[in-house]
Amino acid sequence: MKSFLTIKELKNKLDKKEISAQESVKYYSDRLKKYNNNLNVAINIFEENSLKNLDSSDKILSGIPGLLKSNISQKNKRITCASKILDNYKSTYDATVTQKLQNSGATILGTANMDEFAMGSSGEFSAYSTTKNPWDLTRSPGGSSSGSAAAVAAGLVPWALGTETGGSVRQPASFSNLVGLYPTYGTFSRYGVIAFASSTDQVGPLTKTVYDNALISSILMGPDPLDSTTLQRPAQDFTANLTGKLPQNLKIGIIKDAIESSNINSQVKEHFEKAIKHLEKLGAKIEYIDLPDLKYGISLYFIISRAEAASNLARFDGSLYGMRNQAAKELKEMYTNTRHDGFGQEVKQRILMGNYVLSSSHKNTYYNKALKIRSILREEFINAFKSVDLLISPTASMLPFKLGQECNDPLKMYLADYFTVPNCITGNPALSIPCGFSKENLPIGFQFIGPRLSEDLIYQVAYAFEQSTDYHTKNPTDFE
Repeated sequence: MKSFLTIKELKNKLDKKEISAQESVKYYSDRLKKYNNNLNVAINIFEENSLKNLDSSDKILSGIPGLLKSNISQKNKRITCASKILDNYKSTYDATVTQKLQNSGATILGTANMDEFAMGSSGEFSAYSTTKNPWDLTRSPGGSSSGSAAAVAAGLVPWALGTETGGSVRQPASFSNLVGLYPTYGTFSRYGVIAFASSTDQVGPLTKTVYDNALISSILMGPDPLDSTTLQRPAQDFTANLTGKLPQNLKIGIIKDAIESSNINSQVKEHFEKAIKHLEKLGAKIEYIDLPDLKYGISLYFIISRAEAASNLARFDGSLYGMRNQAAKELKEMYTNTRHDGFGQEVKQRILMGNYVLSSSHKNTYYNKALKIRSILREEFINAFKSVDLLISPTASMLPFKLGQECNDPLKMYLADYFTVPNCITGNPALSIPCGFSKENLPIGFQFIGPRLSEDLIYQVAYAFEQSTDYHTKNPTDFE
């Protein structure tokens, strides 16, 4: 069977009986086992269950396997969040998105590696070692959905789910030549997804193509009575309007910082400017949009996400689930030692910072002020979309960086999320797609950001761009 098949191509072969569902699942299971040692994409591989539990009925994802990030619950399977504190924990139930995929016939081959509790942008903050980028094994595939992105980029699975709080799907998509979505907040259920920052966390699919991404999103969306933050949004087929043409009179706004900032890598800027010209050739009208409060996005995210992380991770203390320090003789000692031994350094830093900004003496200065400025930024996006249909910017300001290069400089790593954080703060949808390669043959992506509930339009425009270019057809050569 050919490597790097898209969901659409694989589905076509299955429908024509060129291959069976069993052959397809075995093929990808074998590839995952073969290359996992090189890339470290999976924490668990469900080898014994992949074929035994195969749904061979005529459902949309029957015979089309994938991976779930290791913070998305699967009943009776280990869910570690790439942390020692949950090393031997097995989920007692399925996440809603897990159920939706299984109801569509999907086989889940394992759990994908990630930055611990989704806190990181490089795949290096995992208790189960670092994930490598298939395009260059010395570089990061992005994070925190590192394993999900690297597995799809290497053709080990046709799709994978990640989660995003401030760029953790789109930045890996950009670093790995993939398509990655952050949906309108509330479009996909968070039930069964272990929380980092509840007001921005969302599940997002990683795929080779826009069509595949739209298909997975169509399966995942919908209200969930088990998650009160889901929107009462009717089911929608996001693949229905993928014509390959832009809507008439489409207006696209270029975020000025995406052109004027001196912090953007020159090759990223070059390929982004080429993407702008290509969109103009396709018929889009281009305007330059100033978002003066965009620069506060990183600061807002820094404060709000850490405050929510400190609150959410307070449950991991050894008393109910996960690891427990066995040497402790008193309750407080058990709490302290369990959390000290179980959490990695990055997670500890974020918890401490979260507790600091939530403390009685600092809450008004930091957390409450951040919530007010969040409302201002949200209003700024609303006003921007009064004059344009979509906004675009580079996804990441830098090329995929060398492993070890950024993790020792936290501020530089946080600033790498400059363009992906703001829409997570406001709840607006955004999609990253490929737009070129550097001189070193490293992937470069750019993103479409839309008004709330505009996924259908974003997919239409992204598909038109994708189908008139060939970036999505290129694959890393070492995994043919």
